[in-house]
Parts: sequence; C-alpha cells; structure tokens
Amino acid sequence: MNACPCGSRRPFDRCCGPLVEDGVPAETAEQLMRSRYTAFVLGREDHLWRTWSPRTRPARVEAGDVEWTGLAILDVVAGGPADRTGTVEFEARYVGPEGPGVMRERSAFERRGGRWTYLEGTGSS
Repeated sequence: MNACPCGSRRPFDRCCGPLVEDGVPAETAEQLMRSRYTAFVLGREDHLWRTWSPRTRPARVEAGDVEWTGLAILDVVAGGPADRTGTVEFEARYVGPEGPGVMRERSAFERRGGRWTYLEGTGSS
C-alpha cells in the first residue's frame, strides 16, 4: 500500500502505518483520529480497541461492513503534543449496503497514561 488511506497524501509507512501496525503512540489527537479512520479502512479492530478510552469503550469493537472511501478534516481544537484534551471534526465518506453516504462526527480525545485515546463522538451519518 503506497498512499495512506487517511488522505494525508503521505506514504502509509510514514503516516498511519506505524500507529496501526506497530502501536506507535500518536503525537496529536488529529493523528490518532486519522489512524483510527485508517484502521476502519483496513479492518484493524485491534487498533480501534487499543486507542479507545477504557472509560467509554464498548465491550466489542467492530470495523463494520462498509467501504470507506475518503476522509476530510473539518476542524481541530487543541489536541497538540502538550494538550490533555482535543477535538477533531471530520467527514468520512463510505459505500454501504444502501449506497454511498457521509458520516460527520465531532470526536473528543484525551490523554491517558501519556497516550491519546478516543473518548466519544457526536454526529450523524
């Protein structure tokens, strides 16, 4: 795989690859959000599980049965290397059983033990 699915236009092995494949911690909330999108694209439920806050994580994490086709970052609030919390708003395009769609979410992230984790999201699809 050459280009990273997250839309960064960077090679996978220099973008989300180390986070998804090797468990390298994200430096920012946006980087974690992009890696989680990539994990959905690749069906890597292990990455989704390990990056979801244990305070809000469901008993089972599933990548779903849609084909993810694109990601657009709409807004980023905090979530930098020195922050404890951050918010990333995005749109993710997909094709599902009923055809194409767009999921829009405003995701909250927090640092736990020095690592960024996904806390919760609000949005629509």
